[in-house]
Amino acid sequence: MPELPEVETVRRGLAPVLEGRRIVGAVQNRADLRWPLPERFAERLTGRRILSLGRRAKYLTVDLDGEVPETVLIHLGMSGRLLLSGLGDGPTKQGAQFHYAAAVGEAARKHDHIILDLGDGIGLVYNDARRFGSMDLWPTGALADHPSLALLGPEPLSNAFNGEALVAALARRRTAIKAALLDQRRVSGLGNIYVCEALYRAKISPLREAGSLSAKECQRLTATIRDVLSEAIEAGGSSLRDFHGAGGELGYFQHRFDVYDREGDRCAAPRCSAEIERIVQGGRSTFFCPRCQK
Repeated sequence: MPELPEVETVRRGLAPVLEGRRIVGAVQNRADLRWPLPERFAERLTGRRILSLGRRAKYLTVDLDGEVPETVLIHLGMSGRLLLSGLGDGPTKQGAQFHYAAAVGEAARKHDHIILDLGDGIGLVYNDARRFGSMDLWPTGALADHPSLALLGPEPLSNAFNGEALVAALARRRTAIKAALLDQRRVSGLGNIYVCEALYRAKISPLREAGSLSAKECQRLTATIRDVLSEAIEAGGSSLRDFHGAGGELGYFQHRFDVYDREGDRCAAPRCSAEIERIVQGGRSTFFCPRCQK
């Protein structure tokens, strides 16, 4: 499932093309994704101008104009893709052409559930074979109160996420630190891949009781999380199965994994001869070095 770097990669790829454009037309090919789509969804999108694209945790936000401004809240689920499509011969405002059919393959076009015509031959297609993604339309001024966002913790790339905040979030928590970091109420947007990588770099065992981390360890861990996420965003995220960027391109951070999906490989740390181990925590695979991480 796409994590924060993948969602941010999609946002950065779409924003220069979408922001300021008007939705000339919208096609809705089904009534639901993971959950029912908003009532009269395509009709309510048509004619609206896209003001800005944002991200909250693993959600994309698309702010629209209107007498009552609204925001499209998008979760990509396991296989959802937002891809730019060249609907005609006209160039985009960046001077590039997007070849959507080549990105997903003609056979996958039956999974095009939402199609937006943005004018000038440009389209935005939401393609989702498994339909675990979701979209909602919510008043922009009340977006923080949306049920999917209301209980989220701080953004890990924001100033609100620091050592002191993590100490407070983990206080008296007896659960394993790996599980605590995946709890979106403690910190939002983190997923399995980047938590494994951050804990390895911070030399903290995923089995440690969350409340046992010292202030110094929390400070080191928050800085490491920011570094890992920033590097992953620069690399375009990680493409393990279904993830593609907005133009159909793959991410490359998977080539930099220190522990994730490297069970049995030798630890990359100098003077460490231990092998990377895999265990299951909360139904998810955890990869770590038993010697470096304490």
